[in-house]
Amino acid sequence: MAKQSQKQKPGAARGVFSAALAAEPSAESMRDTAYEDIKHRILTCEFKPGTCINEAAVSTLIGVGRTPVHQALDRLRIEGMIEVIPRKGAVVRPLVLHEVLQMVEVRLVNESYCAQLAAERAGAADIKSLQQIVGQAQQAIAARDVKLMMTLDRDFHSSLAKAAGNNELTDVLKRLNERSLRFWFISFTAEHHSEFQNQHEAILEAVQARDSAAAAAEMRKHIEAFRRSVSRYHSFLDQPSESVHAS
Repeated sequence: MAKQSQKQKPGAARGVFSAALAAEPSAESMRDTAYEDIKHRILTCEFKPGTCINEAAVSTLIGVGRTPVHQALDRLRIEGMIEVIPRKGAVVRPLVLHEVLQMVEVRLVNESYCAQLAAERAGAADIKSLQQIVGQAQQAIAARDVKLMMTLDRDFHSSLAKAAGNNELTDVLKRLNERSLRFWFISFTAEHHSEFQNQHEAILEAVQARDSAAAAAEMRKHIEAFRRSVSRYHSFLDQPSESVHAS
């Protein structure tokens, strides 16, 4: 009887190797995971303004290596959420009222124009996306899910920028909106959530009606309301800093 070959076929070996590679998260994936996780903790003030970030502790906390954490912190530094202080290390950038008020001024010009363009250019898919976000936000308000409300607020503005059809404007507004989100999180009450939901609905209604002037006007009202809200809650800026240490 002929001996049965014990050799594994080359194709099968390659298949096992490919499967092993697929099971391993890529360096890019781990870096993005670390970035999104740390940024979310900063935006929701789990990592409060002034908090010292210990890379080893954060690595353990979110379950990725120190290299992705270091890369994520460097990216957040470039985006203005983290600053590096000599002899102290990486620190969550403090909330500074006059900085967000300056951002509001920029948003008043750019985001009002964005709403105008969206009313002129939005396609059916863009409008459907905005409708879904507004519907989900209503449910989040009813459930008092503040973190989800914040995420949906960001998604509404991102989707509106996409509908405007200008990539450069989208990039500018994304950076401004994300830097504003910490102020959103600390300053909004249930009353504000309902007020902002009504404003989003008014903006959407104007976009659906292709009324560019109304869309721009409703966006200006929305951003002015944000300015009033953060101005009333700036006492949060005086809270003491903390540290994220390894246990």
